[in-house]
Amino acid sequence: MDSRSSEGGRAVRRRRQCEACGKRYTTYERPEEVLRITVVKKDGTTREPYDRQKIIIGLQKACYKRPVSHERIRQIADSVEEAVLQNYDRDVPSWFIGDMVMMRLREVDKIAYVRFASVYREFADVGQLIDQAQEVKDAPTPGPDQKGLFDTDTE
Repeated sequence: MDSRSSEGGRAVRRRRQCEACGKRYTTYERPEEVLRITVVKKDGTTREPYDRQKIIIGLQKACYKRPVSHERIRQIADSVEEAVLQNYDRDVPSWFIGDMVMMRLREVDKIAYVRFASVYREFADVGQLIDQAQEVKDAPTPGPDQKGLFDTDTE
């Protein structure tokens, strides 16, 4: 029915209609990109190919039973991937990816953020978890005049 560029030209958004039942739906078609980026793990010696799906799986686990849509998870993964590509050519430290995910997740859902942080930062005891949760609780919430990472309204 309708096709247009989406995600800054990186995907094609298509509105389709089922020929059998007439129901309309949207698909996003994105060429599979082979990123030649290697993730350097915390120990500094282990390296593995960048895998976008690992970010999505981590986000899905953190957002389990939280009001975060699959579309929002995909947007976070897109944003993290874009930050990686803007800042690194070949080797990206795993801490950079983790920090980018945490920064974006904190803005979207604070409970999911604390869940992700507890695994990513490998909290040794409950005290560290409580400290992190208190820090999130005490942080100011952006007001209506402040834009977040995912706000798309233009003035």
